[in-house]
Amino acid sequence: MFDDSCSSELLLSNLDQLHTTNLGAERIRKNLRLDTDDVVDWCRGIIKAANANITRKGKNWYIAVDDCEITVNAHSYTVITAHRLA
Repeated sequence: MFDDSCSSELLLSNLDQLHTTNLGAERIRKNLRLDTDDVVDWCRGIIKAANANITRKGKNWYIAVDDCEITVNAHSYTVITAHRLA
């Protein structure tokens, strides 16, 4: 198992590598009802939020903030998806 604080620091120190695919950006916009052209920049801001709860499970990081959760691949720093929490 991974140390969450170590995972958090690793993700935060590599936010410049964060990216997504065109389909990923569309999926995130749709799921979160976002009106932004730069989904990756929006995700960076959310991940850096003081109240972000960052955990790593297997190959992914899960970042929960307020009413949404972002999933990021831990090896490639690809934003896979994001969705609203119930």
